Amino acid sequence: MLMNKKVTVILTTGLLAGVLDGLGAIANYSLKGGKNPEVIFKFIASGVFGKSAMAGGLEMILSGVIFHLCIAIIWTALFFTLYQRFKINKVNWALAGVVYGIVVWIGMNGIVLPLSNTNPLPHSASNIAIGIIILMLCIGLPISNSARKYFQHK
Repeated sequence: MLMNKKVTVILTTGLLAGVLDGLGAIANYSLKGGKNPEVIFKFIASGVFGKSAMAGGLEMILSGVIFHLCIAIIWTALFFTLYQRFKINKVNWALAGVVYGIVVWIGMNGIVLPLSNTNPLPHSASNIAIGIIILMLCIGLPISNSARKYFQHK
């Protein structure tokens, strides 16, 4: 059975954005002196499994990766829906992507993480700025560009 082209674009864009965001998180973690980037994905898994995820092994790392990619796909699907509904094509795609990166940061830190089982993250000005920049570059811009291309050819 063939998948709808829009669904295929959303899935591939979401996976790309998720991988880019994961790499951004790993780079940020490593630049701050982190030695075990797998804790990033255990932290994500802890959103569902709680503190026990941090002591888990490969199963928690893989769960975190899967959750991370699913979340990226959901943010992608939401942008594609908003793109059609609010005629975002009338806005510069890069500006829309930058703004969406901020929206994703607010959504994740204001809604998703507080409702999950994760431990609170430290919110220094530099952590906030770096997190927003990563989401602008790795989530917002690729998703916005993909939606622009998809809807131009529709």
